[in-house]
Amino acid sequence: MTQPNRFPSNQTLPLVGRVQHFNLPVAQLVETALNRGEGRLSASGAFNTVTTPRTGRSPKDKFVIRAGESADKIWWGGNAEISPEKFDALLERVLRYAAEREVFVFDGFSGADPDHRLKVRIQTEFAWHSLFVRQLFLRPEKQELVGFTPDFTVIDMPGFEADPERDGTASTAFILLNFEKRIVLIGGTKYAGEIKKSVFTVMNYLMPQEGVLSMHCSANIGDAGDTALFFGLSGTGKTTLSADPERRLIGDDEHGWSDNGVFNFEGGCYAKCIDLSREKEPQIWDAIRFGSVQENVVLGENRLANYSDSSLTENTRVGYPVDFIENAVEEGMGGHPDHVIFLTADATGVLPPVARLTEHQAMYHFLSGYTSRLAGTEAGVTVPTTVFSACFGAPFLPLPPAVYAKMLGEKLLRHGAQCWLINTGWVGGGAHSDGKRISLPHTRSIVHAVLDGKLDETPTRTDPVFGLHVPLAVPGVPAEILLPRERWADGAAYDEAAHALAVAFRENFKQFIGVAPEVVEAAPAG
Repeated sequence: MTQPNRFPSNQTLPLVGRVQHFNLPVAQLVETALNRGEGRLSASGAFNTVTTPRTGRSPKDKFVIRAGESADKIWWGGNAEISPEKFDALLERVLRYAAEREVFVFDGFSGADPDHRLKVRIQTEFAWHSLFVRQLFLRPEKQELVGFTPDFTVIDMPGFEADPERDGTASTAFILLNFEKRIVLIGGTKYAGEIKKSVFTVMNYLMPQEGVLSMHCSANIGDAGDTALFFGLSGTGKTTLSADPERRLIGDDEHGWSDNGVFNFEGGCYAKCIDLSREKEPQIWDAIRFGSVQENVVLGENRLANYSDSSLTENTRVGYPVDFIENAVEEGMGGHPDHVIFLTADATGVLPPVARLTEHQAMYHFLSGYTSRLAGTEAGVTVPTTVFSACFGAPFLPLPPAVYAKMLGEKLLRHGAQCWLINTGWVGGGAHSDGKRISLPHTRSIVHAVLDGKLDETPTRTDPVFGLHVPLAVPGVPAEILLPRERWADGAAYDEAAHALAVAFRENFKQFIGVAPEVVEAAPAG
């Protein structure tokens, strides 16, 4: 298949910097970053760095340039805009800043499927940022770099800060996406996740226009060739649950679903590692070694990582190539999914740990994208906060949510995938009361039961508020936690919390105009 002509051919893309270092290998990038004082090595051999004061994404600092053909396609209800004139003026200043500096250039790909692959050039001020993108994106073979011409260029200059009054930004940090000029411009933040998610946003713009559903999800595959998807926002367990010793990992965060099946957008993983332990998450633990990048992980005596220390942020992270996970699918591709799992970290403690969804419930919960945003995943978030994020990834959706929802519904119907809602959040009460977060071993048992087909015929009880079909038994999971109200000490308090969440669901869903009546009727009864 020939790739479509996504962009005009006469664009001139800037190559920035006084000196450019192209596609340096891992060892040289690590050595350079250490020599430049950008971080240090941990006891495991991982490169360790601190990104304060910004230790998470800054969604209020992300803007899309309203210009050209893309202006009529963008979901402006979910994307802040900035003018082409402001962008051009800021770009000029960034280029002048970069012209005095060494710049590290990475040429690579987003999209494991050769039929749907984006060529990206990422130019960074920090050597460790170049290490990060080399490990997180798809790395070309040497012959693929000959005559490499990028489809999109990322210019990442953390040391350059904007002047909000002059530049029209929300703060000194900025993440600007210009679909007409094929440039992502980032400044004022060291947090490497901004680079990763900006390219993901670009893919979310391009892929649906090529008939590919772009998804904020992880994916893995079983011995029988059965593929599973795990949708969810940061902190819900996408990375942890898909890194399963009993299954092969396709990818932990970003995928496309084409007519050929599922494919990873990336070549690496970006895992949260607060309270990480070898016992609970052995694959992630063993992936933290030379070549990995740790962000905001506190190092103690003898440079041993203290994963329980959240003094810098709850959002401690580690990035590593997918092949650091044992038995990963290095080609990054799988078949059409048999199971689609929506993950939510419900801090109210009223949703069941697992529920089987009907077709219309699946569409309702996909559009709703409910979870509790956990501390540290975004700047300013210090306690769990209720959030609805369309398609489990609203901050990364340049197109209207209905575009992605319509594609998901069509693919579920065509390929017969079963949808599930799994709550990785609190049981027996809310996060602000006497509830406790469901244990990871119990959640893993639920996931295994789903993927092994053990819940397909299990009797269910219909939740009176949310209408969810809740299995009454799951191997390895105490029956008393499956029905949330029975776990609460105060049933009336549960009813009040459930009603409040149901109302929030219904209020949020009012934004979706023209949705099929059957989907609207799948709302909670509250």
